[in-house]
Amino acid sequence: MDVRSICLGILTRGEATGYEIRKVFEGSGFQHFAEASFGSIYPALSRLTEEGLVSVREEAQKKRPDRKVYSITPAGRSAFLAGLMKTLPEDRHRSPFLFAMLFSDLLPGSRVRFLVDDYIAQGEQKLAQLERKQKETLLPGERFAIGLGHTMYTAMLEFLRMHRGEIEEQLPQAAE
Repeated sequence: MDVRSICLGILTRGEATGYEIRKVFEGSGFQHFAEASFGSIYPALSRLTEEGLVSVREEAQKKRPDRKVYSITPAGRSAFLAGLMKTLPEDRHRSPFLFAMLFSDLLPGSRVRFLVDDYIAQGEQKLAQLERKQKETLLPGERFAIGLGHTMYTAMLEFLRMHRGEIEEQLPQAAE
């Protein structure tokens, strides 16, 4: 999914500032769907506003610049739903970790062990984040997506723990 679609999707849940949309990306699992920085969110919101898919209003703040609050318009909701009705592209999994593992035979064993340990720690953090999210009141689609993510991270961690020895025992001793 592109940043524009994800912004529209987030706005179907209620109005938000660009900062709040970024926080949803960081804390609610949306990072699994697309990369989004302030540098991509604000231009997307600007284009969506120009196209009439999003409306914006300014709220005054004390001793700070006015904040812009975005809301999805009926046309934006229709465009978002039309996008979901199209054939979805194939999922893509990009993993710098897996790329490094392809060439683990060229790395010192200490580096490979560090990479595996670090990837396990990242997976455990993401799994804990999903488990916290599962305790919230969620819509059925959210429960489904979080449950699938939980299953995937659980399986990944199980694989890493069960098979890390296979890659580590193949490491050249001289590379240390």
